[in-house]
Amino acid sequence: MTMITVVVADDHPFFRDGVSRGLTTSGRIRVVGEAEDGVQALDLIRSQQPDVALLDQQMPGLDGIDVVRAVVRDRLSTRVLMLSAVTDSAVVYRALELGAAGYLSKDARRGEIVDAVLRVAGGRTVVPAELAAGLAGQIRLRASSAAPTLSAREREVLRGFAAGRSVPQLAAELFLAPSTVKTHTQRLYEKLGVSDRAAAVAEAMRRGLLE
Repeated sequence: MTMITVVVADDHPFFRDGVSRGLTTSGRIRVVGEAEDGVQALDLIRSQQPDVALLDQQMPGLDGIDVVRAVVRDRLSTRVLMLSAVTDSAVVYRALELGAAGYLSKDARRGEIVDAVLRVAGGRTVVPAELAAGLAGQIRLRASSAAPTLSAREREVLRGFAAGRSVPQLAAELFLAPSTVKTHTQRLYEKLGVSDRAAAVAEAMRRGLLE
C-alpha cells in the first residue's frame, strides 16, 4: 500500500504534534515535515513535495491562504487541506477559490482528519457538511454581489461617468434635475460598494458591467 506523504503546519506545538501522531498511527500516512509558520510550511512543501499539506489558517509569516496562493502560483503538485479554528464562510470560500483542496474545522475528530487527507490525496475536494451550508450561502452572496441589477437610469449614469461626464453634464444630457442624477448616483454607489465616480467605473469594469 502506497503511503501518503504529508506536511503539517500549525503554530501551536501541542496541537501540531497531536495531529502528526494521529496521522502516523493510521498506518497509511507518513508525516515528512512539521512547520510552525507559513514560511516554513512553504519551504517544506517545496523541498519535500508531499502529497498533501495540512495547514492552519492563522500562522505567523504567511497564513494558510497565503501558502495556498503560493502553491498554486508555483504550480506545485502538493494539494492543500486547511485545518483551522477559523470557519467563517468567507474565509472558507476564499481558501477554496484560491485552490485549497479542502477545509476542516479543528473540532474534527482524528478519523475525520485522516479520511480527509486520504480523500484529498486521491484528488477529491473535502468540505464537511457543517461548513458546506455556510459556503453555499457565501456562493449565493457573491453571485448576487458580482452582478448587481442596475436600473436603466443607473446604467446611463454609469456610462456617463465612464465617458468623463459630471453630474451637471449628465443632468443636462438626460433632461433630469441634478438632484435626480445624484439620487441615481447614490444608488449606483451602494450597489457597487463604492464612494466616488472613478471607483464606480473601475468596479463596473471589473464586474463586466461596462461593454
